[in-house]
Amino acid sequence: MTSDVKEVAGKSFDYIVVGGGTAGCPLAATLSEKFSVLLIERGGSPYGNPWVMEKRYYGFSLIQTDEFSSVAQDFKSADGVRNCRGRVLGGSSAINGGFYSRASEDFIDKVGWDKELVKDAYTWVESKIVSIPELTPWQTVVEFGLLEAGILPYNGYSLEHIEGTKIGGSIFDVWGIRHTSADLLKAANPRNIVVVLNATAKNIIFEGNGNASETTVKGIRFIKSDGTTDQTYEAYLNQPKNCTSNGDVILSAGALGSPQILLSSGIGHREHFKKFSIPHVLNLKGVGKKMKDNPSIAVLVDTNPQNRLPDPPQVSGIAKDLKFIIEGGIIPTGFNATRMPIAAKIAFPVSEGELKLSSTDPRQNPSVKFNYLADENDLDDCANMVHLLERVAKSESIAFYLGVKPQNNLMTSTDGQRKFCKANVRTYYHYHGGCTVGSVVDNDYKVYGVKGLRVVDGSTFLESPGTNPMATLLMLGRYQGVKILREREHV
Repeated sequence: MTSDVKEVAGKSFDYIVVGGGTAGCPLAATLSEKFSVLLIERGGSPYGNPWVMEKRYYGFSLIQTDEFSSVAQDFKSADGVRNCRGRVLGGSSAINGGFYSRASEDFIDKVGWDKELVKDAYTWVESKIVSIPELTPWQTVVEFGLLEAGILPYNGYSLEHIEGTKIGGSIFDVWGIRHTSADLLKAANPRNIVVVLNATAKNIIFEGNGNASETTVKGIRFIKSDGTTDQTYEAYLNQPKNCTSNGDVILSAGALGSPQILLSSGIGHREHFKKFSIPHVLNLKGVGKKMKDNPSIAVLVDTNPQNRLPDPPQVSGIAKDLKFIIEGGIIPTGFNATRMPIAAKIAFPVSEGELKLSSTDPRQNPSVKFNYLADENDLDDCANMVHLLERVAKSESIAFYLGVKPQNNLMTSTDGQRKFCKANVRTYYHYHGGCTVGSVVDNDYKVYGVKGLRVVDGSTFLESPGTNPMATLLMLGRYQGVKILREREHV
């Protein structure tokens, strides 16, 4: 592991993984079993940072952000909704609530993955970083509130995505220490992997072979993340002499990062590049399209800010044919202030938006619009979800815990609920799309029309799996790594 870009500049590797996040770490670790791997991460190390590693500081990284160096990078979508993305080895698994829950059987059927390999990959991840949580008093109360609101059956502890109320897995262990995807790098072959930190990928380098029928990737260009210099550095893919199958550059930079890198490299809709004088390489219209973020509504059950211990969700209510997900936590709003939201999200929104470049500086966020609740179906779903959310938030269990009288004054008019949704829509941080399977990448996650380039992360998803996508992204990194190893064995 190094932060000195000069140590890797000019060198060649069998695989270059861009983004040491939720999918990138297990992917790089797996590929290193047989091949040399360079993992490029724009952030620093999570280790030794209490705001990342300790459960008692959950949420602190989201309130203390800056433009270029904080572990969470803020962005505001064109819809006006504040959001954030991980900027640290471990990615968003280093800043999230740590709730671990698999995808539904239906999701796995739909995407056509090999079920045995999926199971093996989940188990591999779980054996290394997932714990059974001990419920805090507040999580026990939320659990009762969900049951009281009729979110049944009670499923106890389960990693499966099933209707009802359940306790999920956690990447916080019993001592309150977080185990991010970066911990999976311990399973890597140390002789075969180099992890370079604080290095931001700028664009992809292509072979200048003049063969117009297929574009071939040669390597990646990157800069120091601190912006102290404009100098760019390069790393290359190995070019074995008598081998029909070379390695790949694999983008695992997330739903904002991966489409941004493709666009910065001249891959995308032709219209996009004139403004930035980027040479156009390939007209792939799906890049940056089908951007979705699950609309969320949160209600605060406490009347005033308190100074409680932050408490990430450990319990989830899954209702309406897996369409509504409800959880509660205690989140910091300042260093001595917390609030207690109960939040719900719509699992399969119809509304979608688009991502575009806002600058050629790879450290800047791209511009993205999700068009929350633009489709009437989403608005109707949100109105129904608010009705259920209120029943949980105003349950007797929660009122008793807070020492207040139970309230029965639920919103009754659908029109009122729809207006409430439009005025209060927020993110659940599960945005996805931009490099979706079928329009940007094929079923092997290879970018159409380009040799030696794949995308493996949440940008490939058409919907967000499970209660949240973390478990499935961790699994996907391992799954695709194993698949590539098997493919190369048979070449």
